[in-house]
Amino acid sequence: MTVGLLLLCACLALGTSLVLGYRRPRVWLTWTVAGAVLGLVAALRVLLGGDPWEWQSGFLLGGEAVHLRLDGISAVFLLLVAVGGGTGAVYSHEYWSDRRNPSSAPRGRAWWSALLLCMGLVLTASNGLHFLIAWELFAICGYFLITLDRERSGVRAAGWLYLAASHAGTMGLFAFFTLWASLTGSWDLCPMRTHPELAPLFWLALFGFGVKAGFFPLHIWLPSAHANAPSHVSAIMSGVAIKMGLYGIVRFSGWLPIPPAAGWVVLGLGATSALLGIAFAFAQNDFKRLLAYCSVENIGIIMIGVGVALLAVTHGDAPWGRLALAGALLHVWNHGAFKSLLFFGAGSVLHATGTREMSRLGGLVRNMPWTAGLFALGAMAVAGLPPLNGFVSEWLIYLGLFEVVTGKGTTAWIALPAAIMLAMAGALALASFAKAGALIFLGAARTEPATQAHECGYWMRGPMLALACVCVVMGLAPIIFWPALACAVSSWCPAWAAGTPPAPLATLGSAQLTLALVVLAAATALWWKSAANGLRRGLTWDCGYAAPTARMQYTSASFADIAVGWFRWALQPERKAHRPHGDFPAKAIRLERTPEMVLEHILTPVGDLIMRASATVRRLQQGRLQFYILYVLAALVGIGLLVLVGRTP
Repeated sequence: MTVGLLLLCACLALGTSLVLGYRRPRVWLTWTVAGAVLGLVAALRVLLGGDPWEWQSGFLLGGEAVHLRLDGISAVFLLLVAVGGGTGAVYSHEYWSDRRNPSSAPRGRAWWSALLLCMGLVLTASNGLHFLIAWELFAICGYFLITLDRERSGVRAAGWLYLAASHAGTMGLFAFFTLWASLTGSWDLCPMRTHPELAPLFWLALFGFGVKAGFFPLHIWLPSAHANAPSHVSAIMSGVAIKMGLYGIVRFSGWLPIPPAAGWVVLGLGATSALLGIAFAFAQNDFKRLLAYCSVENIGIIMIGVGVALLAVTHGDAPWGRLALAGALLHVWNHGAFKSLLFFGAGSVLHATGTREMSRLGGLVRNMPWTAGLFALGAMAVAGLPPLNGFVSEWLIYLGLFEVVTGKGTTAWIALPAAIMLAMAGALALASFAKAGALIFLGAARTEPATQAHECGYWMRGPMLALACVCVVMGLAPIIFWPALACAVSSWCPAWAAGTPPAPLATLGSAQLTLALVVLAAATALWWKSAANGLRRGLTWDCGYAAPTARMQYTSASFADIAVGWFRWALQPERKAHRPHGDFPAKAIRLERTPEMVLEHILTPVGDLIMRASATVRRLQQGRLQFYILYVLAALVGIGLLVLVGRTP
């Protein structure tokens, strides 16, 4: 089948699931997975074949011919949409079933299919007007998915914040595409590197797409939306939907002439987002909010790779940009895989216990061994530990940064802080997921729901296993993904087209496989020795306490206290304490909350100031004609005085 026919069949399958699956969950699941598989095959055909697919209609829609295009860049993201959409659909069959959510589950299925269709249109639209239409429909579908559980006030607030931020970004994109059409004389989207007058449009694209990507400080909607949405929706929003913003940045940075400062700005935003995103994540007690802030960090990592690639373009297509861009695009896939896995694991915990607070959990590994093991694998991947996939993509970005740093001139000295910040973010990521894994799965159960937790079913476990396999395969055999990455890199910059993979990638794959075999052999030998000698169980050393309780364990705040102190200037934690008094104190309280600094300390005060000013001005609207005549007369007198002052020598 040709690429065009595959895409048409995928659209028909998703359309069928949208129409027929509203009240038939199994019908919806069958057609949705079929559409995802067809989209996956179409993306692979382009990535492995190397030839882009293009189609233009003979009819007009909104006064413009429909122009669709699928090349290496858009195929990278379409592959992610297919995998995330298919696994999320299977997971939701049990997690958000009609039995547990009879009113919202049918709506969720319909909006899920519509979301996948709209994201596919965003990735293939090659006309600015149609791109805007698909983008707005995509944002609306996301809103209705986030607010499936709309009975809760926190969900409604998160949905409105997402919608407001999305429309702010859409206004930037409306200005971007309108100016594009005005300066080029057409809404058609194509490479425009030879038109220097279009260079300032890059900043509009960075803002408009950056809001959807959620890098710092444009991430204000992301933590609350991902925390309050159903977990399968959180997975597709974090693992897939925010990548549509990255797609726009990557796509138009490859098609537009680049301003001289673009690389430095993107690199700086990426490094800041990576470090502060994971610092905010470490301070969280809500494990879904921790995962949301971790997405801000990983978007920053991808932005670092894109920033280095932009620097390479401004330095005569330097070859080190090829490594960084390949690492960034590979991290798009990797983050989609392990972040969806982690949100699925979080959904399993929430499904079993009914709480997102880590300090109310503990000991779940006994009752939920599959979830604990798969969550641990995803945590290792997101922390960038070998031999999993997160290490591979970050290593490619590091190689690009090292090439910049080892060069000469100003570029080397400015890129060095980005490399240091990326390393610090990696260390904090490891600490964040050590905290999450320990508080949720290890130790003793802190509450009754944690004691009575149960393992998830096969419909939820299957997608988690599939994504875990993706993380392992991409870590142990990264070389097999190079042809697809090379196709995408050459689509972005034809000067970097190359058939052979870089030597470090092949060496890294062999080293990771060797490491995995050594670890597996050591674990097998340890298990064999324990089984042969017998395993003796005893009480954990309790530091002299005769009767230790679950309350003596570390809480989320105590685990992260030192690191939160390092970033107090950014996190601005709010603490409330009631110290114990007397020989027999009745109570002691210590509460800590980490606010969303940009939203609560910057945007909210500015918004309140605007509202107060608006309320003051509104008093001028008296509803009486004589007052309005007075206002007009005062304005005319003021204008006359200004004219007289201007004419005075």
